[in-house]
Amino acid sequence: MSLVRSKNTGPELAVRRLVHSLGYRYRLHRRDLPGVPDLVFPARRAVIFVHGCFWHRHANCGRVPKSRLSYWLPKLNRNRTRDRRHVKALARDGWRTLVIWECEVRDKKLARRISHFLGTMNR
Repeated sequence: MSLVRSKNTGPELAVRRLVHSLGYRYRLHRRDLPGVPDLVFPARRAVIFVHGCFWHRHANCGRVPKSRLSYWLPKLNRNRTRDRRHVKALARDGWRTLVIWECEVRDKKLARRISHFLGTMNR
């Protein structure tokens, strides 16, 4: 598991390239924010998380481990609970959050979704 990266993953790099091509600039992995978001847009008070479907238990993908379920399921459920807690903490602090799942990175509609999210500023 030490080889599993938490930063600069393939899906995250793809989202970063897309966001940059849309003309948005961002900060990476701000450790002072709950959950250390992958992309941070301070002026817009917005963050984007890029979640892996397996590690964060994406409900639509249904990817489950094949062995040692007694170990993996509680661990992955804790990840999911922690993710929800971070989103709530960010909302309490006035940050808007967008979660992009690994399986959504190749979706043609992703650019529109990101533009809509970042284009609507709460001021």
